[in-house]
Amino acid sequence: MEVGGYISALERDGTRLIEAARSAGLDADVPTCPGWRVRELLAHVNYVHRWAAAYVAGGLTAMVPEPDEAEILSGAPPDDELLGSAEEGHAALVRALTLAPLDLDCWTFLPAPSPLAMWARRQAHETAVHRVDAELAAGWPPHPLDPRLAVDGVDELLLAFFARSAGPVEGGAALASIGLEARGLAERWTVQLTKDDVHAERGMDACDLLIRAGASDLYLLLWNRPTLEEPELLGDAALLDLWRERVRVTWQ
Repeated sequence: MEVGGYISALERDGTRLIEAARSAGLDADVPTCPGWRVRELLAHVNYVHRWAAAYVAGGLTAMVPEPDEAEILSGAPPDDELLGSAEEGHAALVRALTLAPLDLDCWTFLPAPSPLAMWARRQAHETAVHRVDAELAAGWPPHPLDPRLAVDGVDELLLAFFARSAGPVEGGAALASIGLEARGLAERWTVQLTKDDVHAERGMDACDLLIRAGASDLYLLLWNRPTLEEPELLGDAALLDLWRERVRVTWQ
């Protein structure tokens, strides 16, 4: 996807997120984020949007020390200001990405063609996942992702996030392999779960479990969110539970 596509997705999903949060109310539970209510979800998203905007708008070339999640949540605006602050933070991020030069130089933490592409991509997917969380909190059926964005998000999760810490798989070290196929698209991945890491590559190799689903549902499944339709599981279905237990992306 191009940077403009990411920014459009970010703008659209951020607006939907705020609308769902407003409908749900700050005290509504977020079923996909145990222990969080909409209040905590908004505080997290608001912080992340403003955090990202600071690197892009300020051209910060070094990582700035970050608070942990507990500090982020405790430092959130008061309830009567939280929705408005989240709207402003989202708008500031969209504006920063839109106005940033193509040759933007700033700190990044995932592989990408450019710093601008990394920040636009990461924030589009960050917002898409949490938009689904807000919709579920409001009791709304999650709006499916555009297939192109969903496939891109699977790539980002498997080939960017997990590539940060994974080393080479030694012979016999893989505990299990999972094949992923976006139904109706020529998009396939193979994931190997090891004792400590997740390794992934594009293409389909022999696997212990094949998961076949629409692109949006595959994206949601890998982010441990409920799918709109049941995925097709061919092989050892218990490995999906292993994924859900072991694979998490956290703030730190």
